[in-house]
Amino acid sequence: MLALAAWVALSFAAAAPGIAWPPGEWYAQLAKPAWTPPNWVFGPVWTALYAMMGVAAWRVWRRGGFAKARGALPLFLAQLALNAAWTPAFFGLHLPGVAFAIIAVLWLAIAATARAFLRHDRVASLLLLPYLVWVSYAAALNLALWRMN
Repeated sequence: MLALAAWVALSFAAAAPGIAWPPGEWYAQLAKPAWTPPNWVFGPVWTALYAMMGVAAWRVWRRGGFAKARGALPLFLAQLALNAAWTPAFFGLHLPGVAFAIIAVLWLAIAATARAFLRHDRVASLLLLPYLVWVSYAAALNLALWRMN
C-alpha cells in the first residue's frame, strides 16, 4: 500500500504549480467561450484524474517495477512533467500559445502512455482514458482562450 500511496502522491505533485500560479484575476478577465466550465468543476475533476493516474502507474509498476516497464513508466513521468509545466505557462506567464504547445505535446504523451500501459495492464491503460478525454477538452479550451484573447 505504501507504493500505491507513493504513485498517487507523485501524480498529485503535478498539481503543485497550481498553488503557486492559481487562475486569479488575469484568467477571470479573459473572454471565454460559452462552453467554459465553472471554476468549481476543475478541482473535483483533477482530483479524480490524479488519483486514477496514480493507481494506473502503480498497477504497471507492481508488475515488475521499472525493470519490466522501461518504456511505460518513463513515459508516465514525462507526461506528468508536461502536466505540471502547463500551469506556469498559462496562469503564471500568461502565455496561452506556449501553454497550447505544451498541452498538445501532453496529449500525445498521455496517448503514448496509455498505449504503453496497455502492454502491461489493461485496467491501467483504461484508467488513463478519462484523463486523455479531459486534456482533449482542456486543449480545445486553451486554444479557444488563446484565439479569443
